[in-house]
Amino acid sequence: MSRKLIKYNLMIPGPTPIPTRVLAAMNHDMIGHRGPLFSAVMKEVMEGLRWAYETKNTIFIFPSSGTGGMEAAAVNVLSPGDKVIVLNIGNFGARWAKICKSYGADVNDVKFERGQAAEPRVLEAELKKGPVKAVFMQQNETSTGVINDVQTLAKVVQKMQPEALILVDAVSGMMAAPLKTDEWGLDVVVAGSQKAFMVPPGVSTLSISERAFKAYESAKCSKHYWDWGLMKAEAPKGHTYTTPPESLIFGMREGIKMLQEEGRENVHARHKFNRDLLRNAAKALGLKLLADDSHASPAVTAIFPPEGVDGEEVRKLMREDFNVEVAPGQSELVSKIFRIGHLGYLDSLDLIGAWAAVEVLFKRLGAKINFGAGVKAMMEML
Repeated sequence: MSRKLIKYNLMIPGPTPIPTRVLAAMNHDMIGHRGPLFSAVMKEVMEGLRWAYETKNTIFIFPSSGTGGMEAAAVNVLSPGDKVIVLNIGNFGARWAKICKSYGADVNDVKFERGQAAEPRVLEAELKKGPVKAVFMQQNETSTGVINDVQTLAKVVQKMQPEALILVDAVSGMMAAPLKTDEWGLDVVVAGSQKAFMVPPGVSTLSISERAFKAYESAKCSKHYWDWGLMKAEAPKGHTYTTPPESLIFGMREGIKMLQEEGRENVHARHKFNRDLLRNAAKALGLKLLADDSHASPAVTAIFPPEGVDGEEVRKLMREDFNVEVAPGQSELVSKIFRIGHLGYLDSLDLIGAWAAVEVLFKRLGAKINFGAGVKAMMEML
């Protein structure tokens, strides 16, 4: 019997589903963005972000995607010709390299095999080649489902070249996994609204150390919208340089409140459990995973479909037959994998339902699988 599915199930690593509390908070009258009412909201959000980042550093909020935040990070500390290292473990590591090259930096693009994390020994070898202005890395790489050991990588930089800045894209990793900005000595960390904060896209946030501000003073890349100097004059007043996306800021305030109520350690544990739940299901079905257990992302899992099944066909039929949206492989991984997000406002039952649909789909496609084994493994974990 055919039926029309009425619920859309978003199972990608961003944008993520939005809680009712956040949606309700966003349904707010517009108020003067330079007045005291909105200033108080902005200051509350910035303090909440300091909690999330585990930092006392300055926080800037830009109306932009996560990529905008990455560009704001790079352009304010670099000058054309600066030598930098980019640890490239996927599409978003490659994006760091593209951004730096576009502003004239001399980029050492250190590319790792897809599905692998950045190796500290490789970074150490690259740092031995000569001084660099900065090292750019991901916390979490959504294109491959890999998380980097940022703490260890930062220690390598600090040991080998203590003057080098450390810039981290934590857009998809912030609050999904531990990241201790001050304790680990991270100079610029970028996050985004549409991931674990459970808010629609459109806000990027930066934590900026005093060392990074010192670099800004001599940075010569052209900039205006992203200029930290313009933001630094406004942030203490609870303002942004340009008009802020008020609705999203109201949502950020509520999303951060929800995370604080749950507790940082509990948020991290939830993401880790859901990662393990999904990985165990895939293994029970005999499927290959792109990332090894030792560096598997708590935000998204990249999965090879059964032999003879195309990853893009999985995405298409999951959407058409079950109203479940899963993510594609990117670049050299197009059609080879599909990705299921377990980031933000998702729980274990959401994942079990989505995985049941995956198993039914594979069965329909004639794949040789132990039908039901993945769902059974998930239920046993619960």
